[in-house]
Amino acid sequence: MRRTVTFRLVVDPVRCDGFGHCAELAPELVTLDEWGYPVMQAEAFPQSDRELHRSAQLAVRGCPRQALALQKIISA
Repeated sequence: MRRTVTFRLVVDPVRCDGFGHCAELAPELVTLDEWGYPVMQAEAFPQSDRELHRSAQLAVRGCPRQALALQKIISA
């Protein structure tokens, strides 16, 4: 049986202060709500999408409150 690997960008709402860097660094994955807090646009993206993976990594590294994480999802 072949396993599928996808990734998801997740935010910790307690740590997030709404700076908006994530939306600047990964606009295809994150938009901001009316108060400047992130809204994730993609539920999950495939491991093969290197551009989205790179954008997500930049957003995680660029978050001043370390409120973002890149979650690896392995499904059967």
